[in-house]
Amino acid sequence: MKSSFALVAALLSATAVVAAPAPMPTPPGIPSASTARSALAALTVGTNADDGKYERDLFPTWITIEGTCNTREYVLKRDGTNVAVGGDCYPTSGTWTSPYDGGVWTAPADVDIDHMVPLKAAWIAGANKWTTARRQQFANDVARPQLWAVTDNVNQSKGDKTPDKWKPPLSSFYCIYARSWIQVKSYWELSITSAEKSALSSMLDTC
Repeated sequence: MKSSFALVAALLSATAVVAAPAPMPTPPGIPSASTARSALAALTVGTNADDGKYERDLFPTWITIEGTCNTREYVLKRDGTNVAVGGDCYPTSGTWTSPYDGGVWTAPADVDIDHMVPLKAAWIAGANKWTTARRQQFANDVARPQLWAVTDNVNQSKGDKTPDKWKPPLSSFYCIYARSWIQVKSYWELSITSAEKSALSSMLDTC
């Protein structure tokens, strides 16, 4: 009987290990929910008008961040698990868990580096008035929760949409998504629309 209990315990333990969720990446600078609410209240609310002049090249990416690593390679190293890289810093192996949808990938080609606040969304929220140098800093910002390693087709689904038009497939990630979005918009002094503010407030309610 004792050995039977031990066998059951071992099986349960093994099942728990298999079922354990993969670690999620945690870029720096994600504020608490209360701090995010205060920052959200302080953001300028306006009507974002598309002047039709946005071009991705106005936000130069990817630049050298550390050693031989460009921004994409830096984030892949930062957000992956057991990542090994070659002399050029491109990953040769590793595992990436996309926080937007929970997808787990072992090929870097399946992973996009998403701008939490998309470049075009930033352009129509005030970045069209910036210098190219400032837009480059924004597009390669690894000091705040602006860059995330995510499933490529999920990133493509998001495109340049704001939270009132697109949310991550995982509702459990709404809290962190809203806190991160607000932090980026707050630091870079970008405006929001009333619909965007309402969506972010609702997402913070899940925290």
